[in-house]
Amino acid sequence: MTGSSAVNDVRPGDAARLPVPAGLRWSVLVFLSLAMFGNYYIYDCIAPLASLLTEQLGFDDKKIGLLNAIYSVPNIFVVIIGGVMADRLGTRLATLIFTAICLVGAIVTALSGSIAVMATGRLIFGLGAESMIVAVTAALGQWFKGKQLGFAFGVNLAIARAGSFAADWSPTWAKPFFEQGWQGPLLVSIGFGVVALAAAIIYFVMERSAEKKYDLGRAKPSDRFVWSDLVRFDKSFWYVVGLCVTFYSVIFPFRSTFAIKYFEEAHGLSLEHAGQMNSWVFLAAIFATPTFGLVVDKLGKRSLFMMLGTFLMVPAFLIMAYTQWHLALPNALIGVAFSLVPAVLWPSVPYLVEENRLGTAYGLMTLIQNIGLTIFNFAAGALNDRSGASAENPGGYLPMLWMFMILSLGGFVFAWLLRRRETGPHAHGLETVRAKGL
Repeated sequence: MTGSSAVNDVRPGDAARLPVPAGLRWSVLVFLSLAMFGNYYIYDCIAPLASLLTEQLGFDDKKIGLLNAIYSVPNIFVVIIGGVMADRLGTRLATLIFTAICLVGAIVTALSGSIAVMATGRLIFGLGAESMIVAVTAALGQWFKGKQLGFAFGVNLAIARAGSFAADWSPTWAKPFFEQGWQGPLLVSIGFGVVALAAAIIYFVMERSAEKKYDLGRAKPSDRFVWSDLVRFDKSFWYVVGLCVTFYSVIFPFRSTFAIKYFEEAHGLSLEHAGQMNSWVFLAAIFATPTFGLVVDKLGKRSLFMMLGTFLMVPAFLIMAYTQWHLALPNALIGVAFSLVPAVLWPSVPYLVEENRLGTAYGLMTLIQNIGLTIFNFAAGALNDRSGASAENPGGYLPMLWMFMILSLGGFVFAWLLRRRETGPHAHGLETVRAKGL
């Protein structure tokens, strides 16, 4: 039988064995990424609100830090369950459930100016958000492993971070809502939560329809879940986890909680200008992350790229702490790091664990990440309050900046350890595997 006639001779019963069209994979990517856009916007809507929360509701930095720290608290306990659910229920159903929880959390956060109500809303949002990210990340690993996985993750992160960019610029493009007071911007976040849920529903329908026609190559989940299996991952995986924790314990407590306030009080920027300055990190990431993902797909050398990305953050915080240089330079360094490291880090996991444990692996990774986010959001706020950080005392921010520098060095060490292992006899191909096809 010739290759040209083979397609015409496929019997109806063989339809499930047809390969997945590239267009379907990329369509799935778009809707998963739109769901992530809404997720990221809701998370990052707090930083532009920080000064309004202080002026109108009397919140100090510890309360502001709490709104993002409490987001991470439930994930210390729940996100691993979310990962197991993604493995056992399927990523499409898990994504839909967790995105709906995100929307509920956004609604509760906007109901009242009481710190108890707002913190409850952020906690509910956290219950859904990180588990949703785990489900989406596992879905991408299933749809794109061996098929431009790094580039696909980069595109996903680019669209997701466009949500963070939009949140940072919200004092400008959503200025009428900010003029209404602290509650107006939170109503905007609810709107993006609705967009996320709609995208999750479309992804659910697309995958359910696709599995009837194509061979999606899904590995069956194990018959039972054994908790002791959580500590039996390879050393390379644990080095990636260590890098993930230290890296994000710098990025999110600084960029998503205190950066705008720091730029206002320590560098004299207006709220609008500070939000725009902070947003450049994400604007750079929107374009650079897919590019770095594509480069890594072509070259390999994943742990080497992670070493470079983590190291760049050290001079960035030194410049902010001890010079009055234009903030564009340290922001550019952080932007490169924030584009490079995630583009390499998350797509590395499918090479280190079995496909039917991807959700569990990402859940465990995110669980430990959120321990770091909880601790260091609280720590940054406590250091600022203890040191009297303010517009009148910008030097009070130095302890926070030093904490972030030390964490950045810790991330570099984990990347170096990963590099050593992946260039040795126990390597998994992180330095050598290259993608094939679309």
